[in-house]
Amino acid sequence: MSHAASVHSLWTLAADPPREIPAPHIEYAQLAPTLIVLGGAVLGILVEAFLPRRARYHAQLLLSVVGLAAAFAAVVALAAGGHAGEKARIAAMGAVAVDGPALFLQGTILLVSLIAVFTFAERRLDPAAHGNRVDSFAAQGSAVPGGEAEQAAVKAGFTTTEVFPLALFAVGGMLVFPAANDLLTLFVALEVFSLPLYVLCALARRQRLLSQESAVKYFLLGAFSSAFLLFGVALLYGYAGTVTYSGIAEVVSGTTRTVDPALASTMGNDALLLIGGALVLMGLLFKVGAVPFHMWTPDVYQGAPTPVTGFMAAATKIAGFGALLRLLYVVLPGMRWDWRPVMWGVAIVTMLLGAIVAVTQTDVKRLLAYSSIAHAGFILAGVIAASPDGVSSVLFYLAAYSFVTLGAFSVVTLVRDAGGEATHLSKWAGLGRRSPLVAAVFAVFLLAFAGIPLTSGFAGKFAVFKAAAQGGAGMLVIVGVLSSAIAAFFYIRVIVLMFFSEPKADGPTVAVPSALTSTAIAVGVAVTVVLGVAPQYFLDLAGQAGTFVR
Repeated sequence: MSHAASVHSLWTLAADPPREIPAPHIEYAQLAPTLIVLGGAVLGILVEAFLPRRARYHAQLLLSVVGLAAAFAAVVALAAGGHAGEKARIAAMGAVAVDGPALFLQGTILLVSLIAVFTFAERRLDPAAHGNRVDSFAAQGSAVPGGEAEQAAVKAGFTTTEVFPLALFAVGGMLVFPAANDLLTLFVALEVFSLPLYVLCALARRQRLLSQESAVKYFLLGAFSSAFLLFGVALLYGYAGTVTYSGIAEVVSGTTRTVDPALASTMGNDALLLIGGALVLMGLLFKVGAVPFHMWTPDVYQGAPTPVTGFMAAATKIAGFGALLRLLYVVLPGMRWDWRPVMWGVAIVTMLLGAIVAVTQTDVKRLLAYSSIAHAGFILAGVIAASPDGVSSVLFYLAAYSFVTLGAFSVVTLVRDAGGEATHLSKWAGLGRRSPLVAAVFAVFLLAFAGIPLTSGFAGKFAVFKAAAQGGAGMLVIVGVLSSAIAAFFYIRVIVLMFFSEPKADGPTVAVPSALTSTAIAVGVAVTVVLGVAPQYFLDLAGQAGTFVR
């Protein structure tokens, strides 16, 4: 009888009306910038699959430029529609924030990427191979360096046009990264923009072995940093019982109301919070290249194709610092006493090590890599200020710095000898006499890096140090000014080398670029000068965009 009863009860359960699974509610208009870029990347893959090889380059370039421009227009429309201010919301079921800092950083990333795509598409710099114009990327990425397949691909005039959709996927991830509002979205965005960058780093046309070595180093260290970040996410989930930023912040401040019984035993365990927070911070500090997680930076910057280096140096920094700001200001404001001393230490070591080690470098790309480490330290000073001024000064610095970096790496692509780019500093001797214009432009970028007045670098450094001093980090500002002075030495040394030393007879030539690279360099110079001479409008813009939605 019991058997029949059990069957009967199963039967009645089965007859119950089915439970409905609610569909997620997604605000497509507010996520438009990211969706446009990812849509463009998917179309780019279809172009690779279906268009004949001849037509791919132009189609990909058009698609990338239109996609990035449309996404930027979407960001501007959202900001104009008040989403940066009173209409700031958390979209996509709590996964993504649409607020001032997110839109400001997304707009900057999109502009920088648009300029970077121009440098990707440059085809006038290398001498034509077998009557075909070539760009900076390997003829066939899958071919063994120096092998028969590669020689055949070069002869046939192949070019790797997959770099455009790869760059778009990276940009898509970077757009989500500073706007992510829960830890899982943060992790997914990190992977979406890291994996294409690992591939892009391995695709240099010249010095392919160095390029592949840099990609492997980046991949291995990046995998470590992702693992740290993911482990930190797991610990924070155990601490708070949720992965959303606001949920964790509530548990930290002790205002949470509902407790999942399964997590009641671990919830509020401060060891989990401290270790988890530290591990997530490590993952983010790796991405921005702060000491002691900076080991990959010089090798990868040197080995990657120079257009990719410029794109990475500019855009990854923006995305990484955006995510760092959101984590510290939205998730962990209640732990300020815990994270500030650690970040103090990281900032001081980063500024000093970046500036001191850069003095010994003999390669232009490695020198710029160590200078980017020092700049990460300066930006961290603004992060540590823990005030609205701190946020807006970091936003301004990131916008200013990214264009200077892109411009500087675009100039590096122009100085060439028989083996491709001449990146050794000794080859740059007397460049100012050979081609005064290129040397003068590079000097402008170096002065901006050094933070000389009337350049964007000065306005950015001044804003960041002022915010840090007001936030009670006066010692940090003193260290920052000292390391700026050390850094100024090696920037000015390069300028002296270019203008006041004799050119060698067998020195490199300066290639004449097409309109694409010329545009990238011109935009870099224009932004550097405008943000240096009249920064107030842009500082106000960053100030208005400085409030996070909670």
